[in-house]
Amino acid sequence: MSQTKKFTQPGKREEYYFKEGCFIEEWLNDARHQELSVARVRVAPRTTTKLHSLIGTTERYVILSGQGNVTVGEASWEISAKDVVIINAGQPQQIANTGEKDLLFLAICTPRFRTENYREL
Repeated sequence: MSQTKKFTQPGKREEYYFKEGCFIEEWLNDARHQELSVARVRVAPRTTTKLHSLIGTTERYVILSGQGNVTVGEASWEISAKDVVIINAGQPQQIANTGEKDLLFLAICTPRFRTENYREL
């Protein structure tokens, strides 16, 4: 029987700027765990990320705090804390912070996020 373990990704908890137009803090994104990645994303006030898609990767946004607007394909919704958005692989997506405070959310990707699957549109 396999034992449940706590996994901490050493040195990967520092926030960095990603070319999409947001700040990323990777909580889990490791080659040993191909099936899933988890990142905390921060979008600054009055900022909109670049329109993009993820090839072969389904992404879920779990909104932690702040408010904004998310566009997936042709649909667009207002979002706030406790909302969940599911974005199928290959769908065009973009998120805008419409508030005065940071928009924070978890980005949960299956399989794990890899930069080579990111496509700016």
